[in-house]
Amino acid sequence: MKDTHLALNDAPWTRSTCAYCGVGCGVLLRNTAHGLEVKGDPDHPANKGRLCSKGSALGETVGLEGRLLAPEIHGRPADWDQALDLVAQRFKETIAEHGPDSVAFYVSGQLLTEDYYLVNKLAKGFIGTANIDTNSRLCMASTVAGHKRAFGTDTVPGTYEDLEEADLIVLTGSNLAWCHPVLYQRIMAAKAARPEMKIIVIDPRRTASCDQAELHLALKPGTDVALFNSLLAEIARRNAVDPAFAHNVAGLEEAFGNAEMDDPAVTGLSPEDIARFHDLWIGTQKVVTIFSQGVNQSSSGADKVNAILNCHLATGRIGLPGCGPFSVTGQPNAMGGREVGGLANMLACHLDLENADHRSAVRSFWDAPEMPVAPGLKAVDMFRAIGEGKIKAVWIIHTNPVVSMPDADRVAEALKGCDFVVVSDVTRATDTARLAHVLLPAAGWGEKNGTVTNSDRTISRQRPALPIPGEAREDWRQIAEVGRRMGWPRAFDYEHPAEIFREYAALSHVAARFGRDFDISGFESLSLSDYDALSPTRWPVSATRQGGRFFADGRFFTPDGRARALAVTYRPPAAKTEKRYPLRLNTGRIRDQWHTMTRTGKTARLSAHLGEPFVEIHPEDAAAKGIKSADLVRLTSPTGQGIFRALITEATRKGDVFAPIHWTGETAPSARVDALVASVVDPVSGQPESKAAVVRADRFEADWYGFAISAKPMRADCDYQAYAPTQAGFRAELAGSRRPSDWEAWARALFDLPDGPVQILRDEARGMIRMAFHHNGTLQAALFVSREPVAVMRDYLTTLPGQSAPQALSGRAPEDRPDPGPIICACFNVGMNTILSAITSQKLMSVDAIGAALQAGTNCGSCRSELAGLLARTEVPKLKA
Repeated sequence: MKDTHLALNDAPWTRSTCAYCGVGCGVLLRNTAHGLEVKGDPDHPANKGRLCSKGSALGETVGLEGRLLAPEIHGRPADWDQALDLVAQRFKETIAEHGPDSVAFYVSGQLLTEDYYLVNKLAKGFIGTANIDTNSRLCMASTVAGHKRAFGTDTVPGTYEDLEEADLIVLTGSNLAWCHPVLYQRIMAAKAARPEMKIIVIDPRRTASCDQAELHLALKPGTDVALFNSLLAEIARRNAVDPAFAHNVAGLEEAFGNAEMDDPAVTGLSPEDIARFHDLWIGTQKVVTIFSQGVNQSSSGADKVNAILNCHLATGRIGLPGCGPFSVTGQPNAMGGREVGGLANMLACHLDLENADHRSAVRSFWDAPEMPVAPGLKAVDMFRAIGEGKIKAVWIIHTNPVVSMPDADRVAEALKGCDFVVVSDVTRATDTARLAHVLLPAAGWGEKNGTVTNSDRTISRQRPALPIPGEAREDWRQIAEVGRRMGWPRAFDYEHPAEIFREYAALSHVAARFGRDFDISGFESLSLSDYDALSPTRWPVSATRQGGRFFADGRFFTPDGRARALAVTYRPPAAKTEKRYPLRLNTGRIRDQWHTMTRTGKTARLSAHLGEPFVEIHPEDAAAKGIKSADLVRLTSPTGQGIFRALITEATRKGDVFAPIHWTGETAPSARVDALVASVVDPVSGQPESKAAVVRADRFEADWYGFAISAKPMRADCDYQAYAPTQAGFRAELAGSRRPSDWEAWARALFDLPDGPVQILRDEARGMIRMAFHHNGTLQAALFVSREPVAVMRDYLTTLPGQSAPQALSGRAPEDRPDPGPIICACFNVGMNTILSAITSQKLMSVDAIGAALQAGTNCGSCRSELAGLLARTEVPKLKA
């Protein structure tokens, strides 16, 4: 379908693509007097109308509260000419004095392909530095390295349809149910239609993805290579190698030899579970191995990828329907960034920076004055060089490295000491933006116009449904303006993103002549109207080929056309647990949040499920440290520390802890988890080892705990603080090691309410104090303090600001007002108490029955595991005979 608008109920809907993960779901957008309406696009091949909780809430995240709407220089408003002239001038002066490698760019998978292409053209083709890297280095670089080593190019062999056609799905290092829920639900639908389909989950934690799995392998963190080497060795022992396909693979004998030497016992798995894994994988012809951050974010991430690829290459299970390795990407355009050469060691269209012929071809195509001859600094090395003063000017676009980079405190110090920091973003309220000398206001999702590529190589359009607010500008316009002002007006003379896309497509034609996989030359003459109407299309798109799978024919993109099996060997994580740091820290995402919450953190609905930073800890580890449920826990590592709420669970292995990545200096200053992660990287990919830091866990000895609600934002002065929006304002979890000398003054500063009456309830013996601030009969704010974690009806209290609430200090809902409880289903805002009540009163016996009664679990499905858990622990009254 080529229509950009779809008529539903006689109202126009704009077709676009979701802002979040690499699934690349199609959305329908309609701007109304009541805000932006968002629905899943039933015609988009990625999601076929389904959206997850985050995608469903996109319309709640596009308000202008907190938006950066004009350029700023040193914190003061400026016009665009002043800001752009200063950026161009400082970069030119720095390059003239210190050379092109004294400047750098750090960009993001949030960029559209056209933006990504242009900033790489500016850096590599005209400034002459390869010091441009992306936050995709933190999530997908090991996959890129593994693909290139095995296939010759960074090629995703298969398609989403393979996930539905497979007879066995192996999920390794991927909590697909929470991180890519639409794909997970496609698999669940396929399994329901074909119950013989089986699922194996390989993950140290028991996650929601395990609920429908036949086998969960809770391996020791970092031992994936040993497990897949055991599979490869067993493939050889059972003569399960495909001899015809193996002829197209070099290095298999060496790979078999290394695999035989690895001991699978290091995984901590039982021999019986390993044998069952071998039996299922080898005995099932149509197998797809899905992998993500649990594989990539490792000091041996590239080897883990190749250990997986080796098994598929040896058996010929690649490029065929229902077969193959499949990497799921984390960001909406991480794939597009890889395709345009967004990493410091790549050129556009999967060309190689270190190949002289490739460099010459790109330089000629761009008519560029110079090209770097060696890779630039990868992300960790880049920020280290900034801290050492080697890089003196950096432009950061749509990412928050002060939170997301390993050793995050050192990254903050590096930027504080940098001579010139430019940040393009939609808000000034990020840990990184606060350190910028120049802030450039960017257009956001729903306002931008361009393309993105998802995990199965499908190129989709992002189209604007909202006007660009204030003086904000699209990223490509900012980049082109700086390029022109630095002295290259012809090279950056664009008026529309379609011109950039056509140029990019034409360059892919050049790459195809070198035998590269990436070829969208069929788009190089695309008209503006065809670009506007472009429907989702899987590459390649050329005169000879359209979409499809790669490698079933045994032809690869290496010099001799053969794949490479890599002889890899298990290496443990770089950091070793020891007496001071006895626990292994795993990090990752949670269901309803995204990256550092600059978007998802704006909606109350997505903050209601898990509203504060937490650490999962095994009951035995918690008991050894005297940690009880709801206590606060201080995690300490060699690089930093943080405070998190204890979540005691057997879902985490003894000796491991897990904490999410999302909280920042804006939302929970003491819980920036990447401050705990060392800057250890994979030697091939440069990707940080974000899932294997070592830490100590201690109970945080709080003198007091607090819970606060307010109609407006608040900011506390205490050891622990975590903020979240609510439907009526904001909430905060608080704690401190020292009690304020004047609680009323402290509360007034917290709520910014210097005047007005206050209602106070004290119980000195219990260390309890409660305060409520009212104005003209409505509640403005309330604070609840106790020596123990505060026991009040939080979900009820958060509804009270702005209402008449004379009994707020009771902390409990009136008898005639039911408390829905903590939100379980974010899509339909259904709370735990509502679900439990329905289970017992309506005698609901299944997750589907809960969905029929309450809608919970019927949209994205990512809460279905929690619904099943509630069913399992609830006694349903038996029907009378």
